[in-house]
Amino acid sequence: MELTIGIVQMDCVIKDKEANIQKAEQYIDQAGMNVDVLCLPEFFTTGYHLGLINDDFYTLAETVPGPTVYRLAEKAKKYGTAIIANIVEKDSLQESVLYDTTFVIDENGDYVGKYRKVHLYPTEHQYFRSGSEFPVFDLKGMKIGIATCYDHAFEEMFRIMALKGAEAIFIPSAVPKNFEYLLNLRTCARAQDNQIFTVAINRVGTDGECTYCGLSKIVNPRGEVVCEAGDEEGVLIGTIDLSLILKERKQEPILRSRRPELYASLAENPNPKY
Repeated sequence: MELTIGIVQMDCVIKDKEANIQKAEQYIDQAGMNVDVLCLPEFFTTGYHLGLINDDFYTLAETVPGPTVYRLAEKAKKYGTAIIANIVEKDSLQESVLYDTTFVIDENGDYVGKYRKVHLYPTEHQYFRSGSEFPVFDLKGMKIGIATCYDHAFEEMFRIMALKGAEAIFIPSAVPKNFEYLLNLRTCARAQDNQIFTVAINRVGTDGECTYCGLSKIVNPRGEVVCEAGDEEGVLIGTIDLSLILKERKQEPILRSRRPELYASLAENPNPKY
């Protein structure tokens, strides 16, 4: 089965939710009829810079599902396109608790579910609480997982989702310049590690002194880049062929060759100091 993926690589106006949502909607209008799944980068409604946003995160946050979910759901329904997007979520029961959350809307405009970023970058702990689950969702006839930015450093979570049946893992990010090597290496490695597709959705533009590197991309189960953006705004469109997963796994049965009875020490050993 083949699916067409659209990656919105956009700049964001710091703390201007309406301007950012309107820009995202313009990109959805531009590409919505031509893709099966459309993705948006990390914190696309607010921008990412922690120091510039600071405590305003608490007023910018919203519930999931909530206003932005419902607004994008109308676009998904209009174009028959599934949408994956990331925003600042406030807990519906404790508004002082925030999460870095990616939500999924199907092609009918129905809310499917959400993933709360599990591995927070050290500076993010000041504002956000970690998630604790690695859900896999059914979307457009495939099974997908979500990882967010720094999550791509943790191969264990990708393996868990692959074992749950994930065929593609989407990675909304805000990776700055000078860290391109991590974006490039990890997106390819996580795909080949598990013989799945990975989709990196990074942003561009500048928040204060921080400039984001773009380089959004789709990587196939061989670890090969299918398509890649530069550092400009726009919609990157590429096709994934899910039959490549089985082809690769027949050639080299990585998941079937695992020895999980030998891996218990991964969970038993404490994290090192560095």
